[in-house]
Amino acid sequence: MLRRSFGDGADVSLFTLGTMRALQSPEQMLQVLRAALEAGINHLETAPAYGPAEAFLGKALAQLSKEGVAPADGGWVITSKLLPGQSFLSGREALESSLSRLGINRLDNLAIHGLNLDSHLEWVLSGEGARLIDWALASGKVRQVGFSSHGSNALIERAIASDRFRFCCLHLHLLDPTRMPLAQQALERSMGVLAISPADKGGRLQAPSEQLKVDCSPFQPLQLAYRFLLAAGISTLTVGARSAADLKLARSLAASEGPLDLEEQRALTHLEQQRESRLGHELCGQCRACLPCPNDVPIPELLRLRNLAHGHDLMEFAGERYNLIGRAGHWWETVDASQCDSCGDCLPRCPHQLPIPDLLAETHRLLAAAPRRRLWG
Repeated sequence: MLRRSFGDGADVSLFTLGTMRALQSPEQMLQVLRAALEAGINHLETAPAYGPAEAFLGKALAQLSKEGVAPADGGWVITSKLLPGQSFLSGREALESSLSRLGINRLDNLAIHGLNLDSHLEWVLSGEGARLIDWALASGKVRQVGFSSHGSNALIERAIASDRFRFCCLHLHLLDPTRMPLAQQALERSMGVLAISPADKGGRLQAPSEQLKVDCSPFQPLQLAYRFLLAAGISTLTVGARSAADLKLARSLAASEGPLDLEEQRALTHLEQQRESRLGHELCGQCRACLPCPNDVPIPELLRLRNLAHGHDLMEFAGERYNLIGRAGHWWETVDASQCDSCGDCLPRCPHQLPIPDLLAETHRLLAAAPRRRLWG
């Protein structure tokens, strides 16, 4: 598998093994790790928040080391995470515990996990987090520091511009490309960029609707999504795997880093045209001119879910995301469409003159009754 630069650290494979799905047993983690190695993956992403993932991964790495098995040209590159807001002492203990569970002396990449609020960024830049990062780097416990974020675009832009981080982990998706400009800003600063869950959170593309399959033909939706991100220069894409079969597509795209070919471009154009045709004058173009809302309704995000539900029959996915609102703290939106009081403040700002209050009301009726499933941010 081809590799790309990742900040100031070791080069990483085009695909990264995310370890939050192989949690049944250490044996399952070992099987997945062997499959990742066979696929050419050298980058592993884990976190203390992923339950037993670090402990299982540490045991699997120890077994492979005993067998003398590791990726060529540098071995494994490991990224783990720390939650923001904790004290210097608790953060240091958490990092040392991660290293112990993983069975390593130094972490290649430490991500501040969930840099979602202004207070989180302040913690990193001038609070206890700044002290923690300085210690982690100076002590040699960590090679470089980055962040993951589910926060606002403005917050992510400030984090990138702070020059405090050497990589970032962002939600970057074929069906939600609004953060691609942020990724490009990071790449221009020679930061590494990891795409968080381009499959599941990108529309559950590993199990797409029949309509989306037709809209992406002749490509699989997930294949087209992967190529869209890789062609844009994104450093690496996460793949959460429960078994070797989950890595099959990543393995087939191991050397797929070139620009989009003509057939891929046509497929992307067709995808957009089908969405536009079905939604007509009610398509939200995600320009965000409607914000801010006096009631803090996240209008673009809610209408994006409506776009997906009507545009590609992703009703189940959109409903699950909608019903997560208010249930995941700062990891996801907290206000749903029912909080729109039809004040009309957004109407003159919409360049397409969408009837936004009416669309929000319809979105709530459409998605609020959808079944719930744990689908974190």
